[in-house]
Amino acid sequence: MKKILIVEDDSTFAQLLDGFLTKNNFATTVANSVKSGLLHLEKDSFDLLLLDYRLPDGIGLDILLKIRAHNNHVPAIIMTSFNDVRTAVNAMRSGAFDYITKPVNPDELLMIIGNALDKKQEVKKQATETVEFIKGESIESEKLYKYVDLVAPTDMSVLINGESGTGKEHIAKTIHLKSNRKDKPFIAIDCGALSKELAASELFGHIKGAFTGALTDKKGQFEAANGGTLFLDEVGNLSYDVQVKLLRTLQEKTIQPVGSTKILKVDVRIITATNDDLNDSVKNENFREDLYHRINEFKILMPPLRSRGKDLELFIDHFVATSNKELGRNVKHISPEAKAILLKYDWPGNLRELKNVIKRMVLLTQGEVADIYALPEEMTESMNLSGSTKTDTSNITGLKEINEVNEKALIIETLEKVRYNKSKAAKMLNIDRKTLYNKMDRYGIE
Repeated sequence: MKKILIVEDDSTFAQLLDGFLTKNNFATTVANSVKSGLLHLEKDSFDLLLLDYRLPDGIGLDILLKIRAHNNHVPAIIMTSFNDVRTAVNAMRSGAFDYITKPVNPDELLMIIGNALDKKQEVKKQATETVEFIKGESIESEKLYKYVDLVAPTDMSVLINGESGTGKEHIAKTIHLKSNRKDKPFIAIDCGALSKELAASELFGHIKGAFTGALTDKKGQFEAANGGTLFLDEVGNLSYDVQVKLLRTLQEKTIQPVGSTKILKVDVRIITATNDDLNDSVKNENFREDLYHRINEFKILMPPLRSRGKDLELFIDHFVATSNKELGRNVKHISPEAKAILLKYDWPGNLRELKNVIKRMVLLTQGEVADIYALPEEMTESMNLSGSTKTDTSNITGLKEINEVNEKALIIETLEKVRYNKSKAAKMLNIDRKTLYNKMDRYGIE
């Protein structure tokens, strides 16, 4: 039975929610303030939070920000009587799964709760997939893990550069687990998901009254990771102001919470990652050169799947085995025709895309042999496109440039198919929307 914490100061409405959710087979706990909600979270674990936006001693986002600072990613739904778009945006930026206005529609509430719990299961599966990550046996893989073994025991700042889906966070966590800090926290932050307004507070913390909505003190992620490792994914998305503060923190090993005059010492190892070329960002004055050199004491380049040679078949076999176990299937082989497509495909989404494709194939295969019909339609169509489209490569030299031409053609073809709905296109390409925007900008696709 899933456990839900309801934080609502309207006792009548709280009782209605409690009764309704209990009847729908949820175990509920009710709190009526920020303080009491946090006390329940300290004593027990929950599968979902239902948080009223306005509470007697603060707002529901205070609870959310507090638990996120301790790396607790339980999904949260914000409830409010104030049908305000800014409130919804603020809630989503702060990490809420969704937002619902009062009076609450029962069917809508159950649907949102179901979606949130499904998302939590997906996150758990992704965490399991990280554990299942295998090294590979290619020269590229041997070089990658040789670098990991060399840099892990040091306290050097590491910059991991590579395409989306190549396993940058896995490498960051591997470095942490092989370091002297392995018994201390490893905290990962997606800088691309941090708003300009909240980034400084999220990283360095704030004190009560520092800005509108800062109703309690908040510990930043640097303080939460003290003694351990802080992984900043997509570090190039940080605003200039936050870059200045980050540089000062790395140089002086101190932080200053927003609104505070107090200086706190921190001992944190920094690992950063990006799928962009920060050298270009430095040249375009979007990223500070001094910060770039500070985080780039040791650079690791993540090889894309298409350049890992014999590893591809190894990864295919691995993902078939894990998908069989997860889905209760018994796929032993992939047909020669389907295997040929898998080996020829360019894999713009890298290991993440490969995992998804193989899992889909296993799910659709009732017998022991997965055939071409189990491949995603958009994948087989893209292969037909690459085989039929006469791209002029006479003036192109090098595998990377040829792959970029093919990738550009695939993105354009996918965008045209979905009438330039970028969300649908990103889903079909097995990449996130931010990565799609970056690639469109790189290739000059309008």
